[in-house]
Amino acid sequence: MPFLVEALISLLLLAGGVFVFIGSLGMAHLRDFYMRLHGPTKATTLGIGCMLIASMGYFWSVDGKPDIQELLITLFLFITAPVSAHLLAKTGLHMRLKHTEKTQGKPVELRSEEVGEKPVLHPDKGHG
Repeated sequence: MPFLVEALISLLLLAGGVFVFIGSLGMAHLRDFYMRLHGPTKATTLGIGCMLIASMGYFWSVDGKPDIQELLITLFLFITAPVSAHLLAKTGLHMRLKHTEKTQGKPVELRSEEVGEKPVLHPDKGHG
């Protein structure tokens, strides 16, 4: 395997590991639900993407042909992560989860047509 290919694969693996670590730290240390969404959806997605591209490059250089499975996994990851983060954020707004004042302002609440007749009860409010 050429040195340049090895260096590129190593760089991608190292960058992926750093991004995954930073995303995990963000999820563990950030203060509220909305801030914690950024760890797994931004940094961790980029980190796993770097690792999958490095794996694809390694097997391409060893076998001499591209491996389509890793490319499909990477595309699936980059398509589904923003959608799931959006749905989680929308659910957090719908349930009126608390946020820190340090985020400079209140999050935009749902429009009246998005709430429906009976909004979901907040877990702290009980059922009655």
